[in-house]
Amino acid sequence: MSGIGKWNLGIGALLFGAAVVCSMLDLIPAAVILGVLGLLGLVIAGYDVIENWAERAELRRRGARARRESQNR
Repeated sequence: MSGIGKWNLGIGALLFGAAVVCSMLDLIPAAVILGVLGLLGLVIAGYDVIENWAERAELRRRGARARRESQNR
């Protein structure tokens, strides 16, 4: 996970916690806004994780293909 993904994960979790506190205090509009922003941060972090995983998988595929081609020569 990149630095931006980690940052978004932390901010998203913090905003979700703040949304729960606002919900307990009956500050529903603030809870909804913070919840949506927290969800956005977590979605960005999730996208970063998936992108990083896909990049590593592509590198493994390229390496396997290169090894296979070098063995066939």
